[in-house]
Amino acid sequence: MSHVESKKIPTVRSEWVEHLRRIAEPVLEAAAVAELRKRMPVEKHSQAAVREKVTHLEAVGRCLSGIAPWLELDSPTNGPEKALQEKFRDLACKTIMSVTNQKSPDFCNFTEFGQPLADAAFLSQALVRAPTQLVEKLSEKAHYDVVQALKSTRAIAPAFNNWLLYPAMIEAALHRLGAKWDPLRVEYAIRQHEQWYRGDGMYSDGPVFRCDYYNSFVIQPMLLDTLSEVGAVREWISPEYPKVVIKRAQRHAQILERFISPEGTFPPIGRSLAYRTGVLQLPALLALRGQLPKELRPGQLRSAMTAVLNRMMNMPGTYDEAGWLKIGFCGSQSSIGENYISTGSLYLCSTILLPLGTAEDKPFWATRSEDWTAKRLWAGKHAPPDKALPDQQVIQ
Repeated sequence: MSHVESKKIPTVRSEWVEHLRRIAEPVLEAAAVAELRKRMPVEKHSQAAVREKVTHLEAVGRCLSGIAPWLELDSPTNGPEKALQEKFRDLACKTIMSVTNQKSPDFCNFTEFGQPLADAAFLSQALVRAPTQLVEKLSEKAHYDVVQALKSTRAIAPAFNNWLLYPAMIEAALHRLGAKWDPLRVEYAIRQHEQWYRGDGMYSDGPVFRCDYYNSFVIQPMLLDTLSEVGAVREWISPEYPKVVIKRAQRHAQILERFISPEGTFPPIGRSLAYRTGVLQLPALLALRGQLPKELRPGQLRSAMTAVLNRMMNMPGTYDEAGWLKIGFCGSQSSIGENYISTGSLYLCSTILLPLGTAEDKPFWATRSEDWTAKRLWAGKHAPPDKALPDQQVIQ
């Protein structure tokens, strides 16, 4: 057997794990030893004066929200992946302790300016997505610190848009932590977003509709995760509401998959394009939960997402020489960074990796590869017609 023939061929999953390692390692290795402030560069808009005071919690919360299901997974598929998972589990717990301990050099800002409300919510999302690894393994002191840090964000008033879901997500995490939580903050966010539902699987981000990717960045994933944690605690709006939310999410996931071109690109539309692959958080979450619509087959979605992941994250300039993400959509493009974007913001890209929280023998990884919708149609092949989701207003 020749040297070329004996060389192990990377699997698609191993490619995804390598993306996870490359994204998360600088953040976790620095924060776990309380050196995130020391090591992480702060690239930002020239007019963004306060980003140094909020960007570190951004990096931690967003990075962990994407890799949490993988940390939680009981059965990683091979030796190298298992070793990396064990390493990152340890680093993640130490990171959480470091950023919530007031005596730590890396204690993060949870109360000053508005931004910490958002990133405490992403940290909360991680806690809900990995309760065994990121909640149960905390020491008593660390558990107390996390609860106090999350509760302290109640001093921040959310904007009247997707930000209403941040307090809801935080309260869901407090419920998971066994702390006193406020159901009214959850109910207000749910009822208001029901009023903002615009049809065909899409919510507006506040009273005015904007064409962007916030249905996948924030709105629908946080609705799903909040309801997963506290949905059984009480009836929210109506008995049918959780099923309706899933149906809408499934439809929006279909839309996002159809946006992916044969070349593995998608339209650069709307705000926050520096979140890169975070655009696909919603279909990634449905794949994790085993709730993809029947029209969106796992092998088809895996192929599409892999094409996007490699196209965006392998572009030269995406990382600096030390491995930190650079502002950009595809490579280093500081011009697209809004005044709320800084280095920590960029780690929302990790949320495309949510399917790594499913085992190798589950449908997302085990089913055969297929061309995605746009690739089939632009090659002259058959695909089913697209259908809008019937109106599903359920508010009482």
